[in-house]
Amino acid sequence: MTARIPIPSPRIDTSKPHPARVYDWLLGGKDNYPVDQRVGETLPEEARGNAARNRAFMHRAAAWLANNGVDQFLDIGTGIPTEPNLHQIVQAIRPDARIVYADNDPIVLRHAEALLTSSPEGATDFLHADVRQPATILEHASEVLDFDRPIALSLIALLHFLPDDEDPYGLVRTLVRALPSGSFLLLSHGTADQHPELRRETEAAYKKGAIPLRMRTRSEVEPFFDGLELVAPGLVFATEWYQEEPAPARERSGFHVGVARVA
Repeated sequence: MTARIPIPSPRIDTSKPHPARVYDWLLGGKDNYPVDQRVGETLPEEARGNAARNRAFMHRAAAWLANNGVDQFLDIGTGIPTEPNLHQIVQAIRPDARIVYADNDPIVLRHAEALLTSSPEGATDFLHADVRQPATILEHASEVLDFDRPIALSLIALLHFLPDDEDPYGLVRTLVRALPSGSFLLLSHGTADQHPELRRETEAAYKKGAIPLRMRTRSEVEPFFDGLELVAPGLVFATEWYQEEPAPARERSGFHVGVARVA
């Protein structure tokens, strides 16, 4: 089942870089513009590897959740489709899984058809919305997902683009409070904890592109999981999170990651 795509399509502003398109460039994608490429080219060389290692974490965590019975996912800050997408990982394990994607970049909406190639047994949907609009996202998601059963909320490589004055902790609490018991929060967050020497270069690149960036330390990421039960191995770097062998290579990572259960 493929759900509807919201219309009309918003206009894409190619004069300003967007985090989703910069991330697409870092992953080797083609759905970005020169303005996004310029930001990517000024980032430390390690940024490409960090993006790939973060996405690999998402694949491992989503598969683990699906293998443990979770068949509903709300993915906010989806980004430009890069196969395999979350629903492809999940529906390969749970063909009846239902996934709602949300992103605020119009180019993601333009490519939403790639996010809506659901298995016949399951369903996918896409909403053009910002994480700062939790009520809108939750209302839309409730049309596809059953909020009386567990849901995995996915916030991958998103929250470091929210400065403190936009209350990222409060936004996450609002979203998590809407989830039933047995749900999960799947989160990754940019950090310079393992490579502090690259922090200034990274922040300067995004600042030049007028993209807010608030990398956070481990102690600053921990509060996103307040009141939740972190599953093993806990809050760790992206390359340290896995459930089954083979373990990923223990490389430096620019992301703190974790999966936690809603009691």
